[in-house]
Amino acid sequence: MRTGRTANGKLPISNTIPMPVNIKISPVLCAACGAALAYYCIYPIFRSGLITIGALTTLVFIPVAALCLFRVLATTPLSYLWCVDKEKPHVSRLIHLLSLRSIAFAAGLALGIGAGTSASSKISFGIPEHTVTGISGTLLDDPRLLADGRAMSEISLQMVMGQGGVRASARGEITVFFPQENAGRLREFGRNAEIFAEGNLRTGGFSGTYLFSAESLHVTKPAPSIERFRTSLRLNLTRRFSTSSRGEGNWGGMALALLLGIRDNLDSGIAAMYREAGCSHILALSGMHLAVLVAIISLLLKKPLGLRPAAIAGACIIIAYCFIVGPLPSLNRAALMYILGVLAVLGMLKRDALSLLCMAFLIQLLFTPRAGYSLSFILSYLALTGILIIGEIFNNFFRGRLPVFILQPVSASLGAFIATAGVSAWFFGTLRPVGIAAALVLTPLTTLFMVGSMAWLGIDLVIPSLSFLLGKPLSLLYLVLEKSARAASFVPGVRANASLVLLLSLLAVAALVLLEHRRMTASRLEPFA
Repeated sequence: MRTGRTANGKLPISNTIPMPVNIKISPVLCAACGAALAYYCIYPIFRSGLITIGALTTLVFIPVAALCLFRVLATTPLSYLWCVDKEKPHVSRLIHLLSLRSIAFAAGLALGIGAGTSASSKISFGIPEHTVTGISGTLLDDPRLLADGRAMSEISLQMVMGQGGVRASARGEITVFFPQENAGRLREFGRNAEIFAEGNLRTGGFSGTYLFSAESLHVTKPAPSIERFRTSLRLNLTRRFSTSSRGEGNWGGMALALLLGIRDNLDSGIAAMYREAGCSHILALSGMHLAVLVAIISLLLKKPLGLRPAAIAGACIIIAYCFIVGPLPSLNRAALMYILGVLAVLGMLKRDALSLLCMAFLIQLLFTPRAGYSLSFILSYLALTGILIIGEIFNNFFRGRLPVFILQPVSASLGAFIATAGVSAWFFGTLRPVGIAAALVLTPLTTLFMVGSMAWLGIDLVIPSLSFLLGKPLSLLYLVLEKSARAASFVPGVRANASLVLLLSLLAVAALVLLEHRRMTASRLEPFA
């Protein structure tokens, strides 16, 4: 909206009224809704056999039929008469808008069904499953250490070996567990190395997916040079934090989890306390952690370079950072949001946070369809949607009644909790409302710890002999975090029925949006009363 002024130099009334929550039904929002509906509802129902291909075609045809109807109406002579009728110019405009949104929704449905098909593609072994004794393929991610010392990683299959030495080409992705004695060697070779492992194939996990328990490991081809450099950098940082924090609490493991997403050295006790406190999302790399990095980049680059060059440089740094960290769905969502925000700063996109979130969802679902089924992906998008819609409604309603420094974090926590309640109840069976209050304490403390860890790393790289100056404060801050998480973890969770929680959440969102609409309508009419 343009902020013009009246003849007396004051802002017009329409510009002085607080803007309502931006829930504009834009085409990109329609596309995102269509993709989510197809990916999470329509395609899984079809795959389960509950609906036939004919019923699926009918569901997809509905928005296409609506599109054809609106396009026909928009090109009829009657539509032209509506356009020239001064009393009803909005009718033709409405028809055109509905036509555009129908196109977007239909495109989203197609994308969602395509992504669902790609994500659920079956594994092909080329030989009977029960005869598989060995697999060969490429490591798709960084091996993760388990509590029992074993390592786990995803493998892109290339070949399998069966009983009697039979070999066959294979395709698909499979989860592999490696024995403890091979974990260190596997981490040294890292992502994109080609390996051959002998062991046993079994089914498990979600939807009967395949798991492979390796008994031996052979690295047949090292990773490309740039991947080896990345793995070497991660191992060096792991050793640096682990060695320097030894004897001062396990703050190095926390720093690695918050900066690089490496949770191998994170104390399982504090991770459990964060989970029981309803704040496990704080330890998972996401928008909060990227915001800290972006703030530091802005502080260092904005003044010498200017806004736009600093934004572009920041985008390059974020891309490099995501490459080092690895493909974490919640972090990728935050990075996509930042890059799209840079395009908005450059004038290529509208500065609408909800639309940028929908764009990020569509892009991530298109290029990494399997990530859409991960819990971190689902919770990340739901939480930010709740903050942008529900949190903003709370913020508008209580504005002026509570201090801003309290109102904003409380509104964000409430919005995220309500938006993710149904999914949390579905996967975990319990809700932890204490997380709303606990996050108000743990989030700023964790942010401070993250900034301190980055400062420690900078000093340790330049003047290692002085890094101890920050070691003690970080150890003390880690102790405060541990005590705070432990105190919050004592509050028991609430057992909840997932379907009931989901229904109540949807009703709560609808009621809040309706109340906000009425409040904004009343505020617009008040100057004329």
